[in-house]
Amino acid sequence: MAKRDKHSAELWDKMHYMFRDYNDRMVHVVLTYDYLIDSEALKNTIICFIERIPILHSSFVFNASDPYWEEKDYTIEDVFEIIDEPDDLEEATESFIMQYLPPQSNVQIKFALINKDGRSTLCIIENHMCMDGGDLKSFLASFCEGYTNLVDEGRSPVGLVRQGSRSFEKVYSDLTPTEKRMAKRLYKNVSNRDKHGFPFSPDSPADKSFIVKRKISKERFADLYAAAKKIDATVNDVLVGTFLHSLYDVTDFDKSEEIVVSCAIDLRRYINDVSDLGYTNHTAYMPCSIPGRGRDIKESIEFARISARKNKDDRYMGLYGLPLLKLAYNIMPYLASENIIKIGYSNPLLSISNIGVLNTEKLSLCGNAPVDGFMTGAVKYKPFALMSATSLNGEMTLCICERGDASDRKLIEIFFDCMEKYFDEFIKLC
Repeated sequence: MAKRDKHSAELWDKMHYMFRDYNDRMVHVVLTYDYLIDSEALKNTIICFIERIPILHSSFVFNASDPYWEEKDYTIEDVFEIIDEPDDLEEATESFIMQYLPPQSNVQIKFALINKDGRSTLCIIENHMCMDGGDLKSFLASFCEGYTNLVDEGRSPVGLVRQGSRSFEKVYSDLTPTEKRMAKRLYKNVSNRDKHGFPFSPDSPADKSFIVKRKISKERFADLYAAAKKIDATVNDVLVGTFLHSLYDVTDFDKSEEIVVSCAIDLRRYINDVSDLGYTNHTAYMPCSIPGRGRDIKESIEFARISARKNKDDRYMGLYGLPLLKLAYNIMPYLASENIIKIGYSNPLLSISNIGVLNTEKLSLCGNAPVDGFMTGAVKYKPFALMSATSLNGEMTLCICERGDASDRKLIEIFFDCMEKYFDEFIKLC
């Protein structure tokens, strides 16, 4: 093959590599279609996209001075597999998406096509170092359009692949000169240092990665949305307030104790046009809290709404700490900068990522919209936990991926039971 290139590791690539002690860095996607996907067309689409996005067929090379990505040879078998008529579809799906792709692997994304009873389920795992949920949604929309064009018209999907800079500094591009100067001086460390978390079992060599999902029906989600509007709250406010309110039920925390959860922010809010950007990470976190458990779920959600509003009123929400990270990576060798950053950085015990709507029109294949699906973040290592939320066809799916044992899985199931109970209570109170 032709000589393969090397590519700079960007700031968020390095940060997610540092997160190796806290999670497996995989992003997971499952989309189910009520028809059988053409596997040959799918293979061709996969190759077209991976070839046009070099880091997806690269290995992350750790270098004490300056790590980088190095392109590697790969075969279709490295990135794609077909599973026909498994005995248990749910088990086959979880087995695939709970895999781990090491950053030193020759590929950073992998697809599976699972065919069962006339339906196809498309499963994807991808290294968060390469792109976050926001860009993975964009990637999937272009991917599905490319597959459709290939099948229906014989057109190559290559032109649909977005290319360009992966630099974190693109978030400053559309700020005014004054705003840009201010934003590049935001050295404040806003790490969430709250010590409240799930009461997981102690770490064990026998722990395994698992996913717990909870689907909120279309009717309940619609009622929840309507109830939120009545108090000028967002779905995210409801998720945060209910998450924290429910946490008191599965822990022995004093009801008067403040609890803080870190909520993902898509920094593309600062970029007017992302069409010329490469696939990458533009996600930061903001702290949301409640000062104690509310007298009822409605009050806890109101606490969360007030906390979120304070963040949203800040013109530079999510941009704090980026100049500090840039400075650390620029003035010293990578290994030294990572050690320094670890001293000042505190990985949050509790996180929420509201990935949002999975657009069925954009995810359609040859006119076939997905009938079910979700996207979720990384498998966290105890004591850390992340809840992801996506909606598709009006239904919302909550997911927590964890490395633990049966008691940890049971704890999360009970926690989701609590959240569902309080969703219903909130709807009735409003």
